[in-house]
Amino acid sequence: MKLIIQIPCFNEEASLPITFADLPRHIDGIDAIEYLVIDDGSTDRTVETAKELGVNHIVSFKRNKGLAAAFTAGVETCLRLGADIIVNTDADNQYQGGDIAKLVKPILDGKADITIGARPIADIEHFSWRKKKLQRFGSFIVRLASQTDIPDAPSGFRAYSKDAALRLNVINQYTYTLETIIQAGRNKMCIVSVPVSTNPEIRKSRLFKNIGVYISRSAIVILRTFLMYKPLKFFFFIAAASFLGGAFLAGRFIYYFITDSGSGHVQSLIAAAILLLLSAQTFIAGLQADIIAANRKILEDVQYILRKAEYEKKDNL
Repeated sequence: MKLIIQIPCFNEEASLPITFADLPRHIDGIDAIEYLVIDDGSTDRTVETAKELGVNHIVSFKRNKGLAAAFTAGVETCLRLGADIIVNTDADNQYQGGDIAKLVKPILDGKADITIGARPIADIEHFSWRKKKLQRFGSFIVRLASQTDIPDAPSGFRAYSKDAALRLNVINQYTYTLETIIQAGRNKMCIVSVPVSTNPEIRKSRLFKNIGVYISRSAIVILRTFLMYKPLKFFFFIAAASFLGGAFLAGRFIYYFITDSGSGHVQSLIAAAILLLLSAQTFIAGLQADIIAANRKILEDVQYILRKAEYEKKDNL
């Protein structure tokens, strides 16, 4: 059983040695542990530091591509290297390396496809009150969209079985954390949450400039991912709201037409017609999107089969 711990890095020359020193060298049930650094276009000595630390594998981007691209490149590399389990952790030493054994245990026991470390959000001192509330609210929205019970959706401390990693598809360029939970939940993968501890902050987060940017980008990711997997439900609610509005105005016109000869209420009839037509068009758009989503599911299944065949062939060479 081979475990690869991947660490996406962007200018982590100072923090990488601290993070790497805390990673486990042995875990019960794991035969081999290897380490992978994904250099996301760093301009400092991140790569040189990784080599000096003895990191097994390094993937380097010529320019900064963002966390989602770094995560995806890491997973693809881990699969090519024959990983049975992939653990992703941050380079800022936010998470405690000793908790990796807790992350991989549900996968080793065959009880999970993906495990996600749940931080004690309420007890993290460097998180502001507003950030704590937003983290909880964001996780609540992701739980609704993914139909899972993950309490800490933005957590980047997570483990994937080989089979789960083969099914991953990250579309957005911002972050993988929310999208992959919704995707896994909608694909009926078994996702387990594991309580983990955190270390004191050694640098500020670089993922977003401010809370407003984080909220807007996260909302777009959640909405887009939900639309990819449940478009008919999304469009149905919009069509239903438009239909009810149109039906109400049509009923209003009919009422006044009977009781007051319809004088002066033509606006209600026009608005009703517009809303009812909009409802029909929205529902048709939902049906079309649902067909596209079905085709997407077929393509994902084909991609999974091709990936699995490719990496199994490499394992047998």
